[in-house]
Amino acid sequence: MDILEKILITDTGTEGHGIARVPSGKESAGELVIFVEGGIPGDVADIRILRKKKNYAEAGIVKIHTSSEKRNIPFCSHFGTCGGCRWQHMNYEAQLFYKHKQVSDAMERIAEAGFAEILPVIPSEATTCYRNKLEFSFSDKGWIEADLFNKESSEPAPALGFHVPKKFDRILDVAHCFLQPEPSNKIRLAVKEYAILNRLSFFNARQQTGLLRNLIIRNSVSGGEVMLGFVFSSEEKQIFPLMNHVSELFSSVASVLYFINPKKNDTLYDLPVHIFKGKDYITEDMNGIKFRIGIKSFFQTNTAQAKKLFEVVKDFAGLGGTENVYDLYTGIGSIAGFIAGHAKKITGIDSVPEAIENAKENALLNNIGNASFYAGDVKDIITADFIKENGRPDVIITDPPRAGMHERVTEKIMELMPARLIYVSCNPSTQARDVKILKDKFSIRKMQPVDMFPHTQHVENVLLMEAK
Repeated sequence: MDILEKILITDTGTEGHGIARVPSGKESAGELVIFVEGGIPGDVADIRILRKKKNYAEAGIVKIHTSSEKRNIPFCSHFGTCGGCRWQHMNYEAQLFYKHKQVSDAMERIAEAGFAEILPVIPSEATTCYRNKLEFSFSDKGWIEADLFNKESSEPAPALGFHVPKKFDRILDVAHCFLQPEPSNKIRLAVKEYAILNRLSFFNARQQTGLLRNLIIRNSVSGGEVMLGFVFSSEEKQIFPLMNHVSELFSSVASVLYFINPKKNDTLYDLPVHIFKGKDYITEDMNGIKFRIGIKSFFQTNTAQAKKLFEVVKDFAGLGGTENVYDLYTGIGSIAGFIAGHAKKITGIDSVPEAIENAKENALLNNIGNASFYAGDVKDIITADFIKENGRPDVIITDPPRAGMHERVTEKIMELMPARLIYVSCNPSTQARDVKILKDKFSIRKMQPVDMFPHTQHVENVLLMEAK
């Protein structure tokens, strides 16, 4: 492939790559946008074109002539192969700048919406060991770290780690991960060591063979509890000594659960949870509100930042104690529980039945009597009868997954016309797409980005809209 010399990296993309622009070389005027793996704005580098598409190209760095002043030395030995922390090589101040820019660019280019100044990103006090959940995958043929262009070793070994980006069947064996506090690393290494010593078979995604598929580690910050979730391809007698060994080795392990997954996909939501040890949840305490978190539960993965995020939502909602609030995509009712004491009534909706059961349990646990929770797809569940039963909302809070809201949900919101709409999103692009529809009936008042994921390109954004 072509090598382009001394190219200036000028920006970053939503996937975390550096962006360079060069003349397209075609008769018509224009530029070719190049996404440069490992590039940082301010770098001047020789780059090799790896893939060329109609409107853009992808490249890797061959040589850096001038390093950006924003560049850091990565602290993780797996940086460059593991796709988890793409921005380790960029200083934290610069990370916050480009996350803020990502929100601003999405609103300008996609939503085409007028808005007030976006508030500065709320930084994360901890930039390592901040996650409360990680999921690791087993592979009988782990990916061997080599050069930039991913040349694979001829002698792969069993691995327990993360998927290599864009390679569904290749797992990077992780020696040490800086994302979750201990005993996460110690548990993962102990599981791998036991499995190898006792000749338990690791999964092969292509052949769909092997006993060990996944390992999930969750921890509660307030209680110091650890939950382990094992995923096996079948229920064989060897799995029980493994789980017993790990639970006896680590005293903080309060819960050991397992799934039997013979399917070709890794989805767990349609599989029953089996309890090997302890209970089927761990407990997190946030400002006196207790949350029981199951192995399938969605809960913000950065607990400390989640508290700040929920405070922003509460502030934007402007509750005085008389409001009827709809909490869409409520999950286990974390936001609902956080604001329940400031509203007259909370109605939570989520498509995952287990999450709704958790939400109901959490309401009982905290003596919250003004919250009701319903399982079902948001676009289908809000009917005339539903509104008659639960009342029209004064405030709607919505926290959809990365794909954003279904168009029918935005239509429902515009029919309901709450005085205030708070939209929490982990994907500014899909949030902006939805805002483009909503802006016909609502005006943007405030935006508050929150950094939930340091050293990544991801940013959470809380947006306040008011009915026109």
